[in-house]
Amino acid sequence: MADKSQSPPPPPAATSTESSPPPAAVAKSTPQSAPKSPPAAVAASAPAGTSSSQAQAEEGSSTTSLTPAPATPAAPAATAPATTPATAPTTETNTGILPPETWAAAEAGDDADSSLGDLDNVSSTASLTASILEYRTYHGRTYHSDRGDAQYWGSNDARAAESMDINHHMLTLCLDGKLFRAPLDGDKIEKVLDVGTGTGIWAIDFADQYPNAEVIGTDLSPIQPTWVPPNLMFEIDDATQPWTFPADSFDYVHMRYLVGSIVDWTALYRQAFKALKPGGWLEDYEAAPFLESDDGSVEETSALGQWGRIFIEGGKRMNRSFEVVDHDVQRTAMAAAGFVDIQTWDFKCPVGGWPEDPKLNRIGLFSQLALESDIEGYVLFITNVISGWSREQVLVYIARLRRELRDKRYHGYFRLRAVWGRKPEAK
Repeated sequence: MADKSQSPPPPPAATSTESSPPPAAVAKSTPQSAPKSPPAAVAASAPAGTSSSQAQAEEGSSTTSLTPAPATPAAPAATAPATTPATAPTTETNTGILPPETWAAAEAGDDADSSLGDLDNVSSTASLTASILEYRTYHGRTYHSDRGDAQYWGSNDARAAESMDINHHMLTLCLDGKLFRAPLDGDKIEKVLDVGTGTGIWAIDFADQYPNAEVIGTDLSPIQPTWVPPNLMFEIDDATQPWTFPADSFDYVHMRYLVGSIVDWTALYRQAFKALKPGGWLEDYEAAPFLESDDGSVEETSALGQWGRIFIEGGKRMNRSFEVVDHDVQRTAMAAAGFVDIQTWDFKCPVGGWPEDPKLNRIGLFSQLALESDIEGYVLFITNVISGWSREQVLVYIARLRRELRDKRYHGYFRLRAVWGRKPEAK
């Protein structure tokens, strides 16, 4: 299940645009997988908090909300940091991924230090239940067990839960405190489904906000707390298997951070379509895999620049794409599943405290904190899928990535996209 915490961190107000189905996109299917938070992701062409149409309208504008904060007199010149090792590394064949030995060489030749500054520790509110599944273990970290077609790349242990909950707060900041963007009528919401609930934090917040609604959160792993609102319940389920919920039973289906875990997105959305009441809404939040920059400060050979390539290659090996946002899969698959009035919201989510804008700066700090809280949990499974990196090689890469995350000369961000659509009223 996607984590609702599953997850990315005042720009101009985001606008939504009704959209018709775009060119054919990649179809894939998803497990209601274990808690998730997106790996940090892709670059967006639109300023933070703008919709696709707004981005096109503003194309050519010389202003952007993602403006780096001015450097202090004591800070190094705000130029793109040198990231290429003294000896140019050879990339793995046809993947663009630098070999793991690259990062040991880079770290050995770089004594520079940078600091993030003081950040209050963000504690997880999730208390783990006793495990009822036999988890897989990679290098000491646990991942959901294999059930059906389920395949989720994120860890499901306590460290991962902490990161998911921080990510939930980050995304709430991106949404100006909101839990959704679909035009729901709060007085008429009776039943809601949260697919890929992760730690359950989104479902808990929604159940608190709408006490008269029945809320169900589903996931592959039972990592949700036991003390929850009386109108909320959690179920262990795999969203890639046939759903057992009655047809026409939900007013709203919420999904988040299922990227990299779905083979057939159209099939997933069709199940949601069937479970929704006529007039009900489906809403899905996903993140692109690349960490990029508008000013070239994030170079392809940097640890930040390699992040997305690692996930894309891992997704190819698992037959589960991480390029859902890049290929506009959400909107295309929703249209194919029968949804109408489809709208999108795009947001450039900064990573780190480099933006000048106070709101974006705060989002960036929480985005960085969510990632740094469990970088290992994000990459261990994927690097094992790609080429069997040793844990030591992964840790060296993580050290380099953490160094770059804390260096404000890197102006990295990833793209978040929300897409929502309505099931037509019965004729």
